[in-house]
Amino acid sequence: MNATAPADDLGVRVRTEVERTIQRGIRGVEYFSTAAPHNRGMPREILYQRGTLKLYRYKPLVGEVYRVPVLLIMSLLNRPYIFDLTPGVSLVEFLLKRGYEVYLIDWGAPRREDSRLVLEDYALDFIPECIRRVAEDSGEKDVSVLGYCMGGILSAIHAAVRPEDGVKNLVCFATPINFKGMKLFRNWTDRRHFDVDRLVDTLGNIPPEVITQSMDMLRPVSRIKSQIDLWDNMWNDQFVKSYRIFDRWASDQIPFPGECFRQLIKEFMWDNKLAEGGLKLGGLPIDLKNIRVPFLHVLGEHDHIAPSEATRVLIDLVGSEDKEEIVLKGGHVSLVAGPNAIKRMWPKLDQWLEGRST
Repeated sequence: MNATAPADDLGVRVRTEVERTIQRGIRGVEYFSTAAPHNRGMPREILYQRGTLKLYRYKPLVGEVYRVPVLLIMSLLNRPYIFDLTPGVSLVEFLLKRGYEVYLIDWGAPRREDSRLVLEDYALDFIPECIRRVAEDSGEKDVSVLGYCMGGILSAIHAAVRPEDGVKNLVCFATPINFKGMKLFRNWTDRRHFDVDRLVDTLGNIPPEVITQSMDMLRPVSRIKSQIDLWDNMWNDQFVKSYRIFDRWASDQIPFPGECFRQLIKEFMWDNKLAEGGLKLGGLPIDLKNIRVPFLHVLGEHDHIAPSEATRVLIDLVGSEDKEEIVLKGGHVSLVAGPNAIKRMWPKLDQWLEGRST
């Protein structure tokens, strides 16, 4: 009986692999002949609109909610639905079920005339106006602001300059501050060969391909590896569904406002003023020590877009007495969405917010 066991095991493995190969072929044809699934997020309504900016209010899922609502702020170069991919894989849904009122800023794709927008427009005008609208709608003067990546930069700048604006809690996910730590990005944008003035003056808004190609250069084989993983798992409906949802978001980039891009390269990437001092926006000095509200920074241990060399300084620069940094397994995207986030980051976030939202 023992002598035949290895042969039986081999037979099972062979039959399994043959079946998976057949399914890969069938599903592969289906995959390439059908469109990527559209985002089916949680029910919401537009609370405020200004140009391409839309402020959304999500419909509550429970009868009793925390006093302090939550405002989600995305980066300028990504669509915000990474926060609300689909039921079961939605940070928004999780927060709603946990009893938070949730609002979200969607910056939208900039128009030609939006190329003149600068960082102070976002951090010192658009964000405070959205906070004011949230306060009017919720009936509460306090709000918890959650910023992701560059959304975290904008949120931190706002909190440092406008401490009276009603931010009760500030949470930043994977937020780069020390741009000397963005080594490959710095090499790509080296002032000796990267003519940012010519790029902005010629194009206005920066096409998304410029940003995505620079990110691909950070990990040149990652896309190939992900496609190999897809093919290996083409038989697995759940894997394919998840892959397509995330791939659609990752491919759905938007242009970057030109003047804002010029600022980011010169003052952040080249001169590192946000971390080392000397940054002024709208004539106002930006000092992160002026942030005094409860503060949480969540980092991904394997984040190649906002590596720890760029992010770890934030906790020391913030002036809050009540501040905490959490380092979790995962990369830049898996930190906030997907199975890793569901198991690790979301419960940590809820645990931190619940005692500070009453």
